[in-house]
Amino acid sequence: MPRSITRRHVLATLAPVAATALLTACGGSSSGGSDDTVRFGYIGDFNGASLIAVADAKGLWKKHGLKAESKVFTNGPLQIQALGTDNLDFGYIGPGAMWLPASGQAKVVAINTLGNSDRVIAQPGITSMRQLKGKTVAVPEGTSGDMILTLALEKAGMTKSDLKIVPMDPSTIVSAVSSKKVDGAGFWYPATATIKKQIPDLQELAKNTDFEDEISFPTAFVAGNKLVADNPEKVRKVLAVLREAMEFRAAHTDEAIALTADKLRIPVEQVEADAANNKVLDVGELDRLTEDGTIGTWLKGMNDYFVEAGKLEQPVDPEKYYTGDLFIGAGK
Repeated sequence: MPRSITRRHVLATLAPVAATALLTACGGSSSGGSDDTVRFGYIGDFNGASLIAVADAKGLWKKHGLKAESKVFTNGPLQIQALGTDNLDFGYIGPGAMWLPASGQAKVVAINTLGNSDRVIAQPGITSMRQLKGKTVAVPEGTSGDMILTLALEKAGMTKSDLKIVPMDPSTIVSAVSSKKVDGAGFWYPATATIKKQIPDLQELAKNTDFEDEISFPTAFVAGNKLVADNPEKVRKVLAVLREAMEFRAAHTDEAIALTADKLRIPVEQVEADAANNKVLDVGELDRLTEDGTIGTWLKGMNDYFVEAGKLEQPVDPEKYYTGDLFIGAGK
């Protein structure tokens, strides 16, 4: 049976992560967190990279007295780990990693977009979730790929125990599905588009919009707890940069897509297709959704699920980890 909005939300299970796989630097050397240098993590897609691309191209860091060192990661949980070890100041996460700030490991400093990039994919000939029973399915644990798989299984009256689950990192999933070593995966765009180049008739068994009447899938920017506590002025400056970049992205989406493609060194058409899977939120909308409690409702609903999944011992007030007041204040 479907859960209500306060019950049916994302799964986020995080396996221990090897430090050696932590990150790949795309900027200069580490700043050590100096006051004017921001170490910012991102994922190489439209959601994760577009605001950084805009800020870089439009000189927004310099405008606010900052220098940015951007570092690319394969997922959100790795960035949370990097925040905790002081190897990063800010990062980007999808909904599948939202339990981590809820458990006190970081602060959500800004909501970014509403995502529709996640998919359950399967090899040609598998046309329903029920047909995945007993088959080998890859999943990047603790991510939105994990989340969409769990939601789709539940809707089909199934659980992960009905499948042969194989935890994999995203790059391995691309290879495993493309070479037909696994039958399916909980995954996302734009990586799914890469697989489709090898398997044009790849099946998509579930997507975010299948649950849109029950769930919202916010992506977010996060910061280290110590940074937020000890250097609120630096946080304010970074949020001012993000707000300006959000305004530009909403008003000039085509240019933001082109700038993102340039940063990621991929075709504009690929970023364009990726962007089409997500809802861009402008700052006015984000301010309103913060002030009227909508974002808090999204996060409370997620927390109820995290409690059920054993990731949180009890529900957490979003005000303890979503610093919406700082986000709004950065615009004043």
